[in-house]
Amino acid sequence: MLLVGVVIGAGLPALFAFGIRTLAIGAGGDAEVGHEPGKPAMKLVAYLCFALVLAVIAIGIAIIVSSGFGYNVSFDNIFPTFVKKH
Repeated sequence: MLLVGVVIGAGLPALFAFGIRTLAIGAGGDAEVGHEPGKPAMKLVAYLCFALVLAVIAIGIAIIVSSGFGYNVSFDNIFPTFVKKH
């Protein structure tokens, strides 16, 4: 449990920062120190980082809220599902 807390607590902000950095590389120009031309593929990487951060946040909120309504979040399938507590 401690490892999960460390990964989420430090990993998500690091992933978000990496997304911001790759977004700057994708924009190029004044967003970069070297004023190099932008790299559009890096924008896609940045958006994927942001989507992953938002997905983890949404799953975390779903776990907290579902426990209040008497459900557990099950990861038996590929996608998380809500299961009534026994």
